[in-house]
Amino acid sequence: MSKYGLHGKLEATAGNGAQLARILLEASKLVAKAKGCRLYLVSQENTGSEAVWVTEVWDSKEDHDNSLQVPGVKELIAQAMPLLAGRPEKGQELTVLGGYVSK
Repeated sequence: MSKYGLHGKLEATAGNGAQLARILLEASKLVAKAKGCRLYLVSQENTGSEAVWVTEVWDSKEDHDNSLQVPGVKELIAQAMPLLAGRPEKGQELTVLGGYVSK
């Protein structure tokens, strides 16, 4: 069941964490139907920080990379970029070995 996983933290500028989360939730709706997308979670820390976490599972890295071509994704990225407190760090790439996902 080897899958491609990605877990990353995006830090928004002061007061923009909720807006960044909304944009990423919109992105989740777009990529939900993309080939190979198995999981796209958007989370926020409970500490009151402006950090937004994205956890993704794909059939392959290629499927993840191709998701950037889904209509509307680049526009959402363009909306999110000005909200970030600096350049996004590269997410942690993972090999997903297995586990449980509700169907």
